[in-house]
Amino acid sequence: MQSGISASRELVSQFSEFLASDSHFGLLVTISAEKLQPLQLLTSSPGASFADNVNTLLRPHIKPNEALYVILRRYPSSPALLKVTYVPDTAPVRQKMLFASTERTLVRELGTEHFRETFFATSPEDLTPAGFDKHDAHSALEAPLTEEERSLGAVRKAEQEAGQGTGTREIHLSQNMAIPIAEDALDALKQLGSGSPRSLVMLKINPQAESVELVPDSSSPSSITELLQTISSTEPRFTFYKFTHTHDGEESSPLLFFYTCPASPGTKAIKFRMMYPLMKRAVLAAAEKEAELKPVKRFEVEEIDELSEATVLEELHPKAEVKKAFGRPKRPGR
Repeated sequence: MQSGISASRELVSQFSEFLASDSHFGLLVTISAEKLQPLQLLTSSPGASFADNVNTLLRPHIKPNEALYVILRRYPSSPALLKVTYVPDTAPVRQKMLFASTERTLVRELGTEHFRETFFATSPEDLTPAGFDKHDAHSALEAPLTEEERSLGAVRKAEQEAGQGTGTREIHLSQNMAIPIAEDALDALKQLGSGSPRSLVMLKINPQAESVELVPDSSSPSSITELLQTISSTEPRFTFYKFTHTHDGEESSPLLFFYTCPASPGTKAIKFRMMYPLMKRAVLAAAEKEAELKPVKRFEVEEIDELSEATVLEELHPKAEVKKAFGRPKRPGR
């Protein structure tokens, strides 16, 4: 899912200037006033190496707590550009979500044909000569593939796509916001809202396609304890659950929504987790719009063990506060 932010005229103009001259080493881009804006055009000295330019031109602009897009001229032939999305761990949460959800927009609006490579950085050390060397070494381990490996990869991809059901549909929630969601996920939500025996729908994000997909699960938990055993403890999930239970002699089936996002190490995991808070509101809006599902209670935690049946029941059926009657103090001497 994209954020609805687009490139400003100033950015498009400065990017054209950047492309027109080989003397330009880099272009720094930020997000301001709901637009992608140019921040600084970096012009290298004649004969300077890529490492020299990184140290003298790029490094002074890298802050430990401020996200930034970095477009660099790195390769001698076309496509010559490298795009880095720099989102430090100490950046504000909203900034993290905004930059992570807009990175594809930046490349798309400036022209994918100009970019040979993109990668994600989370610390200033990633944007040093040593950091780029480390990235290159990591990329070299992933390629090149043999013809057999490429064929096998194509087969696996085809099998995965075949197993995803009926494809995806883009749900437009507003003028600037659309969410691709798998058809089988929409069907499951509709079943949950139609009075069918189905009581559970779990959703996840496909980070490559930036779409919401159904987590295959045919279980029907009869309690919150059973439900918590079903939800992944290692990957984020959006869970809709119809909790049929009896309280004070009355049976009810309130719809509950659980957003769980367990912490996991690694740069890719950080980027993956940042997509979930941004997608959460869209998932709830899509559920209401497409399946008329409106949860009675929402529970948002990082780890599964932060939840229990007792805490859920306490939220659903809070104990009435007993107010003590005001006791008039005794008069002195009596």
